[in-house]
Amino acid sequence: MKFYLPFFCAAVLLTSCSGNNGNSAAAGNSANTDNTSNASVSELNQQFISAWNSKNASKAASMLADDAQFLQGETHFSGKDEITNKWVTPTINSISNLKTSVVSTGTDSNTAYEAGTFSVDVLPTTTEPNAGIGEGNFLFLWKKGGDGNWKLSYAQLEDLPVQVKK
Repeated sequence: MKFYLPFFCAAVLLTSCSGNNGNSAAAGNSANTDNTSNASVSELNQQFISAWNSKNASKAASMLADDAQFLQGETHFSGKDEITNKWVTPTINSISNLKTSVVSTGTDSNTAYEAGTFSVDVLPTTTEPNAGIGEGNFLFLWKKGGDGNWKLSYAQLEDLPVQVKK
């Protein structure tokens, strides 16, 4: 379970939302906002959380910037392809019920971030038969591209050891 928690934490970092603990439905079908306005970072994060919790790996991966960075402890993945192949695809089915609690948030015309704490349910796998609960801290940074679409650019997760559910 420890191996998958870092990957999940990255997902959390990418998807935090303020005040609803990740339980509301995502608004819209893409991370696209008006080119002249600031991002709704809560909406961006909720779209990612919704994709993750519904096990939609292609939707979650589509929200990553081509040059995205993912850090969790000593784990560092660079670029959309590496993050998708080493984090999203292998872990999306072993993590569920992603929730976030935002402590800090900010936006301007080209960047948006949220930081806080997260929790997830870690599901049993063939290599780890016990279900668990994962939690920790996150930071997600979104950037607006030249086409006006917002993409997750940086995710950093710091997690505690997974606690086995009793």
